[in-house]
Amino acid sequence: MPNIKSAKKRVLVAETRRQRNAIVKSQIKTQIRKYDEAVASGDREQAQAQLVQSIKTLDKSASKGVLSKNCAARRKSNLYKAFNQM
Repeated sequence: MPNIKSAKKRVLVAETRRQRNAIVKSQIKTQIRKYDEAVASGDREQAQAQLVQSIKTLDKSASKGVLSKNCAARRKSNLYKAFNQM
């Protein structure tokens, strides 16, 4: 544990941000898993609804800095590719 007050605060802030990022990443994984299940079942309407939610989740996480812009774009591209191959 650091001795300097500002360093102590940075440790606390970093832990708070780590936990928040973990929550967001878990939401992303859950949403993409639901989308993959919809694509695997072959239900195009359900897959499209899940696609919209997945894109929204990825965009929100990229805007908050949890994912980089390019990472979110790459994942969205893969989601669209899977949808178009249905």
